[in-house]
Amino acid sequence: MPIVAQSTETTDWVSRFADEVIEESERRSPGKPVVVASGLSPSGPIHLGNLREVMTPHLVADEVRRRGHEVRHLISWDDYDRYRKVPAGVAGVDESWAEHIGKPLTSVPAPAGSAHPNWAEHFKAAMVASLGELGVEFDGISQTAQYTSGVYREQILHAMRHRADIDAVLAQYRTKQQPPKKQQQKAVDEAELEAAEGSGAADEDDGTGSSGYFPYKPYCGGCGKDLTTVTGYDDDTTELTYTCAACGFSETVRLTEFDRGKLVWKVDWPMRWAYEGVVFEPSGVDHSSPGSSFQVGGQIVGIFGGERPIGPMYAFVGISGMAKMSSSKGGVPTPADALQIMEPQLLRWLYARRRPNQSFKIAFDQEIQRLYDEWDKLDAKVADGSALPGDVAAHARAIGTAAGELPRTPRPLPYRTLASVADVTAGHQDQALRILSELDPEHPLTSLAEARPRYDRAEAWINTHVPADQRTIVRAEPDGELLKSLDDASLRSLRLLLDGLEDHWSLDGLTHLVYGVPKVQAGFSADAGPKELPPEIKTAQRTFFALLYRLLVSRDTGPRLPTLLLAVGQERVRALLGQ
Repeated sequence: MPIVAQSTETTDWVSRFADEVIEESERRSPGKPVVVASGLSPSGPIHLGNLREVMTPHLVADEVRRRGHEVRHLISWDDYDRYRKVPAGVAGVDESWAEHIGKPLTSVPAPAGSAHPNWAEHFKAAMVASLGELGVEFDGISQTAQYTSGVYREQILHAMRHRADIDAVLAQYRTKQQPPKKQQQKAVDEAELEAAEGSGAADEDDGTGSSGYFPYKPYCGGCGKDLTTVTGYDDDTTELTYTCAACGFSETVRLTEFDRGKLVWKVDWPMRWAYEGVVFEPSGVDHSSPGSSFQVGGQIVGIFGGERPIGPMYAFVGISGMAKMSSSKGGVPTPADALQIMEPQLLRWLYARRRPNQSFKIAFDQEIQRLYDEWDKLDAKVADGSALPGDVAAHARAIGTAAGELPRTPRPLPYRTLASVADVTAGHQDQALRILSELDPEHPLTSLAEARPRYDRAEAWINTHVPADQRTIVRAEPDGELLKSLDDASLRSLRLLLDGLEDHWSLDGLTHLVYGVPKVQAGFSADAGPKELPPEIKTAQRTFFALLYRLLVSRDTGPRLPTLLLAVGQERVRALLGQ
């Protein structure tokens, strides 16, 4: 079955995939729920690149639900995978955790101070909380529970009986020369490749050993690690013998009753497709290469009586304003990090508006203000009916699901304004409310609750992502030396501003005033548009703005001046500007 085609048209990609998924599900399992799937490995912080593994099927599943079909979105927690390395930068973890390398993730202690019973549950919990906030409905499946309870026993025995067939498929790729990758996007680092493989098990061996090919790997009964080698297997009795390279332990077990091991990754994944009846599952860009798990799985799944899911290959998600995300380094941006500074609707929109094969960036720097401006403009266009159909669809998928709309901010004031207010007021909520209530005197804000949670997100962004040397500190006293050094033109510009403060004391009014002062000074009307003005006016405006910033905050730049003036207050502005 070919991977779902990805159109270059700017139409609603989710609806197109939903059409194909419904049709394919009816062909494979008529009358049964549609099954879509994601796989996540709680081997460390689950980052925003991994979130695309979830959001792509979530959006498709939600569209299928909107059309009245029953659908299951499975998230397989690959918590029975081996602990491969100690991730850097994780609080409460040091190099002593290296002693657990090779054990299942659920057998590794959680970071020090964690409330969770093991490593996997610790990192899973943060992702579950974020998915709840994002409105993602899913059925979680612990692979530890599946394997250790014997759910996959028949599938394991089937794989062992057909190990020669599996080996023959894998053999087609073991010696193939990998062609150069198409230069469709930037090179990816190790962590991104791991995320692309879904389970983080891309570098696991495929079961080949000196005693033959075996697609099953036991966890050692002595040390609990997977540094084991199967040395023999009897198909009739299902007796399997293995030895451990880590501790020297050896034993013979019967697979009809042994549940301390798992299929190797390239067999495990297609086994699950067949077992769960998965119709749709996306895969990372690395799956375009020969021998990748998705490509090989497409052949192995037939051995289990199933078919490979249809699904798009998705591109990676970048970050602006933070170090390149990597699950092997500290400071990895996770969904929880993003939701600390942006509302769920904006984060959903970033994933919904781009086709899966398009890369995009999530902003943790000043770019977040522009993204919010873009979102608010779209919101307004949707409200007045002027938005394009594809944008309307992405907006609808961002603000809610088939179950209903997500909670939203009652008065969604501009994010950049809220950030400026939070910056200037430095945590003083009464001051913040005073300023925000003056933005629109005809419709004053009566409580900060009206501006929440957006205000809280903007405040968090200011406190966590704006460097201390870029924070705004209003002067306590006028800059006497600077005021004395001003020429007549500069003093006149300040007088024009001060004379207009009282009559223009609102966000729109002050915007008109500060841009209008240089126009009036040059002999033009304050209402004159750009086409009526010479280019020098822009230079004069920049000079005037820089003067105001120096007098108010001792810098050449800062928050938008109308917001800053409101934040400082009329009386203090007059004092700092020398009145």
